[in-house]
Amino acid sequence: MEKKLSHINDGRPEMVDVGQKASTRRTAKAVAEVHFPDPVFDHLEREGFQSAKGAVLHTANIAGVMAVKKTSDLIPLCHPLAISKCSIDFEMKRPVIHVLCSVQLDGKTGVEMEALTGASVAALTLYDMCKALSHEIAIANVRLLSKTGGKNDFHGT
Repeated sequence: MEKKLSHINDGRPEMVDVGQKASTRRTAKAVAEVHFPDPVFDHLEREGFQSAKGAVLHTANIAGVMAVKKTSDLIPLCHPLAISKCSIDFEMKRPVIHVLCSVQLDGKTGVEMEALTGASVAALTLYDMCKALSHEIAIANVRLLSKTGGKNDFHGT
């Protein structure tokens, strides 16, 4: 089976018609890595991940969830979706914080872009909350880890 771009019709961009698709449980999980210089990570640990701007992880969590809900406002051909569940989790692997975003709904289209957007914005918020300590913080390896519920499930690494 030959693959083709789903958002292009006769060379023009268009939103995919999902009207005839069956509604199924759709899930997606994405990750973004935030790499901190060792002294910055040490400082954050000592301060309980609090900064002058507030609770670093809590703020990033809220930003990630808000971003998931606004994905269709940011990415032109994404459908607005009624998300049923979203979670942002943080795995500390010194000096890296892995930002994990999980999204689910019952619907006709997947939530990969929402999961990727949530992980990305939560990571950007970590950067913003901590940039006063260093501009050498790096965001890397934003990627989809899994998706279920559409034509093809995906389980990456």
